[in-house]
Amino acid sequence: MKINLVTAFPPSHERLNEYGYHVARELQRYPYLSVTVLADEIDGRAAELPGFEVIRCWRPNSFHNPIRLLRTVRQLKPDVVWYNLVFSSFGTNPAAAFAGLCAPAMTRAVGYSTHVTLHQLMEGVNLRDAGVRFPDLYRMFGRLATQCLLQANSVNVLLPKYLHILRQQYRSRNVFLRPHGTFGQTSLPQEVSRNTVAPRLLAFGKWGTYKKLDVLLKIFPDIVRAVPGCRLIIAGEDHPAAPGYLASLRERYDWKSIDFRNYVAEDQIPELLASASMMVMPYISATGSSGVAHQACQFGLPIVCADIPDFREMATEEGIAMAFYRVGDGAELASTIIALLQDPGRQRQMAQQNYSAAARNMMPEIVSRYLRHFSWDHRARMFTAGSRVWPRRPKHSVLTIAGLPSASELHYVPPEDSLGSHESPSRQKALEGHAADTGYSNPRKPDSGLLAGD
Repeated sequence: MKINLVTAFPPSHERLNEYGYHVARELQRYPYLSVTVLADEIDGRAAELPGFEVIRCWRPNSFHNPIRLLRTVRQLKPDVVWYNLVFSSFGTNPAAAFAGLCAPAMTRAVGYSTHVTLHQLMEGVNLRDAGVRFPDLYRMFGRLATQCLLQANSVNVLLPKYLHILRQQYRSRNVFLRPHGTFGQTSLPQEVSRNTVAPRLLAFGKWGTYKKLDVLLKIFPDIVRAVPGCRLIIAGEDHPAAPGYLASLRERYDWKSIDFRNYVAEDQIPELLASASMMVMPYISATGSSGVAHQACQFGLPIVCADIPDFREMATEEGIAMAFYRVGDGAELASTIIALLQDPGRQRQMAQQNYSAAARNMMPEIVSRYLRHFSWDHRARMFTAGSRVWPRRPKHSVLTIAGLPSASELHYVPPEDSLGSHESPSRQKALEGHAADTGYSNPRKPDSGLLAGD
């Protein structure tokens, strides 16, 4: 099977570049797949990552991206075109971003099996927090862009709320719920590496819009007074919409106990997270499921997080341990962090729970679910060539078809229609609703063994 993965890709720093890298890396593990990454162009002469076939055929904020992508796809003739997207993937210029989001509809219109992983919905974004000047206009075009994306063969979202919106408000049937997934191998926290004597708080991301550090920096002296020796590590870079944000903070808070770091390369992230004591997410709003939270889980980090509905839902659905505080409440943030730092037992419990949550949703399993769906869709297209009617899902497991892997080669597990964690009531409800829609039902039984009950 030939797959074209359309995504930002390292050494690019654009949105979802890390997620695109980890998806591509997992796809490379399947010997029967031929994977080409259709990535964003980068300035300079940075070397491509070894072991990947990358064609840089689109540029952020270019109006020509749909044409360039379509031309490249027609040259490569893949079996599947897989888009990894947020609404600003193709740039911060509204018109250019909208044009890029039309690309999935175009690739399907010319006959290619097209699938989208959509990390956010416009309905879930606080546009004022994101620095948007004309939020009502953006929201209108966001709905149009969503309608375009829904022309793909399937759209995959990461939160049950988004699944509900797309099915109820947009009346779409080709929408599926998939877990975000955990990058790489999980690492059970070790007491020595966690710096329990001199704890380290880690804040990680693209800063300046809905991710802001002002409240955390203002209350950090209170934390140091209560927990002497505590350090704060701020990693990441400015959000494209907020250039100069970190530089201004660095000038105002030039303290020895605060370590400002720049963009962290992929191969440096494990060392950074393994040496931290906890992850702090001082956001004022959210744009969907959090990759930072999943990276924290991967390394067994406790998480202190603003009480934002998307994050509440993510924690409930995936069993992630988060200590919440009211958005913008510095006093509660300080007391939450101090209480957690002074309670090693609770830190260990949260670390173990997050480690277990990460182990339940490893990227190999997530990618295999996508591949099972691609395999089924490819087979369905063989029998419904030229038809745009979404076929009914078969009642039995995926069968081997010409040129595609068997279920066992895909690390097959009983199909649950890719609706993610069976342990969550809302996921189970979504599964039942999908079964009613499609006539297909085979829910998974709860996991047993080491991770059961976490």
